[in-house]
Parts: sequence; structure tokens; C-alpha cells
Amino acid sequence: MKNPMYEIVSLLLEKFLLIARLLGMGSSSEEDDKKKYAYYDTTYFKPGDLLEVPRTLFIHFGIYLGDNRVAHLMPDILPALTHDQKQIQKVVTNKRLILGVIAKMARIRVDTVEDFAYGGCILVNHMDKLFKNHVLSNEEVVSRAEKLVGATDYSLLWNNCEHFVTFCRYGSGVSFQTDKFCETVKMIIRDQRSVLATALLGLVSIFCLGLAPSTTLPTIIIPFMLWMAG
Repeated sequence: MKNPMYEIVSLLLEKFLLIARLLGMGSSSEEDDKKKYAYYDTTYFKPGDLLEVPRTLFIHFGIYLGDNRVAHLMPDILPALTHDQKQIQKVVTNKRLILGVIAKMARIRVDTVEDFAYGGCILVNHMDKLFKNHVLSNEEVVSRAEKLVGATDYSLLWNNCEHFVTFCRYGSGVSFQTDKFCETVKMIIRDQRSVLATALLGLVSIFCLGLAPSTTLPTIIIPFMLWMAG
């Protein structure tokens, strides 16, 4: 029996994604199908290789296991709602991914190279130059990845796909994407113009929604905290 709450949230996300596609924020279904079935020559990959697929806003990472198989960490809500492995093993949709991020649930899964890359270009061992003399043997990398396959907690900042692959290949889970994001947030906080912008937004909300604790308190507290942090 399907979870009614999951159905409602899924419907809302489906409508949002449809609107985003119509506004040009996403690819058409025809383009998605072409990307999904793109061909990759796996003879260039060795078991234990770290694969990167650059996306629009982020980079997705995986560990090549051999025989056209890639282990990668994906946010996914479906394992919490069903034990049907056939359903779970299907390619993770945007709805499943977004709900997984919100629920902080993920799965380290094994997919084909085509499903993992989904039409994107693949970089191989691009991070090795950052971890000189710290690259583990290919056998150890594959062993680590295979042992971790299954459900896991998810955190956008502290436990994402980059943490998984760097732990497997270099012995230490780190995320340069997370570091870059945190540095950007610090820069915004330190920029005192953000205090003025936040205060102005707060005043606009008070003007539009009226004077109330829900509008007045954030207007005072948030700019004050940003000013103190800066």
C-alpha cells in the first residue's frame, strides 16, 4: 500500500518539475532519454577508478567496480517506503532524490556506467593530483566501496557522494564542494551589504504582511546576527 503523504509530496514535486521544464530550467524528456542511453567505452576504466560527472550546479562521484558497474551514493526516499528491491534498483528520479535530501536518507547503490553518468562527460581519477602518495590500491578501493553498498544517512554538507568516493580511494572522506560552499557562505556573512539587504527584505515583509512577531522578530534578529558574525 502506497504512503498517501509520499503520494501528495510526489505530486507537488512533479508539478514543480513540469513547470521548471516548461520555463527552460530542465531538459525535455526526449533529451533526457538521449542522455540516459549515451554510450560509454568502459575499456578505459579500471576497477577502483574514481569517476566524476560534472553537472550544472554540482559534480557527481562514483567508484568503478568493473564489468560496467559503478558504486555511488544517491539521496533516495524510496527505501524508507518500500522493500521492493526491483523498485528501489530503478534509476533514481528527481522526486526520489529531492525527498531523500529533505529526509536525509541515501543509498550507496550499484548502477551501470550509463545510468550513473546519465549522458554527462566522465572524468577519471581527476582528484588524484590533490592526494599525491595517498591513493589506495585498486583492490582496496573496490573492497571499501562494495562493503559500504546499502542504505546510509545523507547530509548535503557532511556525508555526500564526494565523501564516499574520497574515503574509498584516499582513505579519508572529504568534500571540496562542501568546503567551497561554506567559504561562499562565510563571504556572504562577512559582507556587511548582506545585513542591509536582509533588513530591507524584512521591512518589505512587514509592509506586505503587517506588523507581527513572525515578521518583526526575524527583521531584527537576522540582520543583528549577520552584523555580529561579520
